[in-house]
Amino acid sequence: MAKKNKSALSEKKGVSISETTNPNSIKSYKENRKTEIASEILIEGILKRDITILARAITLIESKNPTHAHQAKTIIEACLPHAHNSVRIGITGVPGVGKSTFIEALGKHLTDLGKRVAVLAIDPSSSITKGSILGDKTRMEQLAKNNNAFIRPSASGESLGGVARTTRETTILCEAAGFDVILIETVGVGQSETAVHSMVDFFLLLKLPGAGDELQGMKRGIIEMADAIAINKADGDNLKPAKLAQTEFKRALHLYPEKDSQWQPQVLLCSAINGTGIDDIWKMILDFVKATTKNGYFNKKRNKQSEYWLIQTIESQLKSRFFEQPKIKKELDKQLKRIAENKTTAFAAADYLLSLE
Repeated sequence: MAKKNKSALSEKKGVSISETTNPNSIKSYKENRKTEIASEILIEGILKRDITILARAITLIESKNPTHAHQAKTIIEACLPHAHNSVRIGITGVPGVGKSTFIEALGKHLTDLGKRVAVLAIDPSSSITKGSILGDKTRMEQLAKNNNAFIRPSASGESLGGVARTTRETTILCEAAGFDVILIETVGVGQSETAVHSMVDFFLLLKLPGAGDELQGMKRGIIEMADAIAINKADGDNLKPAKLAQTEFKRALHLYPEKDSQWQPQVLLCSAINGTGIDDIWKMILDFVKATTKNGYFNKKRNKQSEYWLIQTIESQLKSRFFEQPKIKKELDKQLKRIAENKTTAFAAADYLLSLE
């Protein structure tokens, strides 16, 4: 009997819903996604700590649809009086240093202490396809199941500085939803993390033992911004090189002038996968908050950050409004064509376009 050929186009059975997935959440999501939710309902849901509503509101403020801008503004302004009560921690480091594993370990430690933790994980966007993997919930599987934790992956898009365009606004919404600690994981792009540094209270730099970059502490850049360095994966055969790196980084940090916070950055060892050193890092962060609150730097820094983001917002809106003008869109195409034909320069074209306003 001839063997029956199987078509390459045959339908495969789909993946079943995970046992950890709440069926009611899926039903609610499917119903809500079909209709626009009023601002009042979103605000009320956030203040009542409804995670589904919080996620929906964050999606709204991340939207680039101009029709969503007014509603997003209304929600943010309503949440502002209920924000500013968390500790904001920025966590960065090169790819492969173990940021996600570390954040999950720290997040679990904090939830065990009764804290509510929000993780804003920023994934790099492709400069070609503009897409992002957004797989942080997969990498933090245990924390994602925790009722006292909220993980929100976002694409960095075209934003520089290791964060997404709306990370600051997302932080405000999470604080209004009652989260005690906000952990912001940057994309780890090297020495351009200025943006995340300008929106957190404590900036933690993760390093690898034996990576040969201890002398990078001699350079001004990301290490200069760090309030502490944690050498991750300090376990097993890595323990000896980790201790050596710790000594070298301590020496390097003492070469920098005293910070305005009057805080001397510390260098600690940890192993996120084993959970060792995590408690020490959290206690150090609490010491930092206590010290900087006492000397007034904590609130002073937050006020400076607000000033910074005021300027950034103005610049962003001016840029957006400029390029949205019909005459600018029309003339921009013409100027780009003239540049390609070597009939003008980029500087001359820019001056011409700016003169049209």
